[in-house]
Amino acid sequence: MTATTQVHRGAPSGEPLLEAKDLYAGYLPGVDILNACNLVLHPGELVGIIGPNGAGKSTLLKALFGLVPIRSGAVTLHGEEITNLRADKLVHRGVGFVPQTNNVFPSLTIEENMQMGVFQDPKKFASRFEQIVDLFPTLGDRRKQRAGSLSGGERQMVAMARALMMDPKVLLLDEPSAGLSPVRQDETFIRTRRINKAGVSIIIVEQNARRALQICDRGYVLDQGANAYSGPGREMMNDPKVIELYLGTLATDVEAADAERRAAQEGTAEGGASQ
Repeated sequence: MTATTQVHRGAPSGEPLLEAKDLYAGYLPGVDILNACNLVLHPGELVGIIGPNGAGKSTLLKALFGLVPIRSGAVTLHGEEITNLRADKLVHRGVGFVPQTNNVFPSLTIEENMQMGVFQDPKKFASRFEQIVDLFPTLGDRRKQRAGSLSGGERQMVAMARALMMDPKVLLLDEPSAGLSPVRQDETFIRTRRINKAGVSIIIVEQNARRALQICDRGYVLDQGANAYSGPGREMMNDPKVIELYLGTLATDVEAADAERRAAQEGTAEGGASQ
């Protein structure tokens, strides 16, 4: 078994749609968050990236989308190098990105948010909006509602839909279930798989590791900015090493975050009641 096969265990044969090879990247000069990080995405795949907090998962997505400078290594799309290309250039080439936070324009309506998704080619709006509404019927029914009045799950839906307006071949999702209720999380994962089945190859970063691995074709575990494990999603769910070292830790992290959020909500409610 070659080193490449080990890094990308379970990957299909053939040329990848997108490949990241030996990436070193970070926010500050001389401080690398990613350390020789590798990833491949093949046409039609849904690939998950999991790992402990601070492992570099979101940094990897941002580096792929030109938002974090890559100091060494290369990213290719359809075999052509796109390393450190600006985000707008990547959108034009068929790469969409949905950030975890600040992912909608709250003062704009749903329809106006969708228009922002095709600002590079406004003529596409009518046809693309019609196709997107097939995937997200709620958006068509509420197209005149301001995004700022939506719930967290609804905003996530708008953000995903806006990223799809330019008909990307690759969609990068940064923790789409973060902060959502269990029901809304399930809806997000179902929606992600539906988008993938519609022909969009997806890379998803998730703290809800078990749920992500359930829907993913393959997964990567990052630790300290480097590849630790990889393989088919459901196989990784049952891998004793992954369970012991990562899934347990991640479950604890998620539970702690949920408990902190509930405590903050209760504190807000008590403060309001005392006034």
